[in-house]
Amino acid sequence: MARDTLTGSRIRERRIILGMKQAELARRVDISASYLNLIEHNRRRIGGKLLLDLAEILGVEPSVLTEGAEATLIGALREAALREADAGAELDRLDEFAGRFPGWARLLAESRARIDTLERSVEALTDRLAHDPHLADALHEMLSTVTSIRSTASILAEPGEIDPDWQRRFHRNIYEDSARLAESSRSLASYLEAEGKAAAESGTPQEEVDALFEAAQYHIAPLDAGEGADAVAEDLGHELSPIARALLRRAFRRYSEDAALMPLDKVLEAVVVTGTDPLALARRFGTDPARAMRRLATLPADAPCGSVGLAICDASGVFTFRKPLPDFPIPRFGADCPLWPLFAALSRPMSVLSRVLQSAGRQSGAVTAMAFAQPSGPPQVNREPVFEAHMMIAPAGPRSSETPEDVGITCRICPRAACPARREPSLLGDGLAQGF
Repeated sequence: MARDTLTGSRIRERRIILGMKQAELARRVDISASYLNLIEHNRRRIGGKLLLDLAEILGVEPSVLTEGAEATLIGALREAALREADAGAELDRLDEFAGRFPGWARLLAESRARIDTLERSVEALTDRLAHDPHLADALHEMLSTVTSIRSTASILAEPGEIDPDWQRRFHRNIYEDSARLAESSRSLASYLEAEGKAAAESGTPQEEVDALFEAAQYHIAPLDAGEGADAVAEDLGHELSPIARALLRRAFRRYSEDAALMPLDKVLEAVVVTGTDPLALARRFGTDPARAMRRLATLPADAPCGSVGLAICDASGVFTFRKPLPDFPIPRFGADCPLWPLFAALSRPMSVLSRVLQSAGRQSGAVTAMAFAQPSGPPQVNREPVFEAHMMIAPAGPRSSETPEDVGITCRICPRAACPARREPSLLGDGLAQGF
């Protein structure tokens, strides 16, 4: 049902909220109750003075009655329905629902957004629990302290007399260990509560670079404007560690080279036709798919083709660039899913691999992942090439006919059962440890 045909439904809902009888509202606007009943059931269109009078009596702007819920709210509800495809939500009646029950519509949309935020937080914390060396050391320290306290307490609880000097010493040990445990707990809680953007402060140089790209939304406008890569790196990365600044200079030099060969204004014109297809974009500019993937991932947030994710790894599988999507997170500390085409591309260089994927156990949309591996430098005599792999991730869209393949983020938190690529049992269920 079109949004502009729901004016009557909105009039009815507003009248009910105000506790007003239909007959009373009809009398105040000088029409019959039967005619108002037809209006409220969307059987008569209204406008002009009658619409203005109704809006004034109901205490709203006329546009609220004619336009209803904002497009962003409709879009949020549609996205929530697509994520829960098995629920069978009536997509063709979204506008009607949002128009008649705007409060409930906002509640559902905000709840969906909150769920997405919590899922990302759980994934980030699980990622830390699995691979963060700082966290592993902190947990080891806490467990050692707890063990010490328990051992001392068991001695004091044993029957028999204890020498007063030893008793005082044991009590002092328990007090000191308890204070150390409390301090360790506070430090650990602060570390876990830190936002993802601040995590790089105690992380690796590559994480510092990742955080800078994330803060810039992966688009470095000065480089697209032709400014020097090293100067921009010094300006934007002055707070980074020396090693991180060196990595940033290398990343910005590549960005500048991509921008010179594929100027931003021409790319923005091209993607209106090519969309997020890196092969079509590469053909237009006479370049390789990897460069096209990098340009698509670093376009402004308002680019007409929408946002895409990107993962780049070296021949060992270590990430050198990561831009996750809400529907497809990428672990910060490695140990990723072996089923990703990113890694398959390393064994099939110069071939473009494409698969439709979805995160196992997550209520998320499917994505199309395109991967491509090529030598990372010019050929050398009697030297094996060193390969680098790119994987671009884009929403699959409703037209995709391919059945999505369930993949994980990392084996430890992947619920997929009987997976041939599993490295270790999952923490999400005893039944998933098959084969171990």
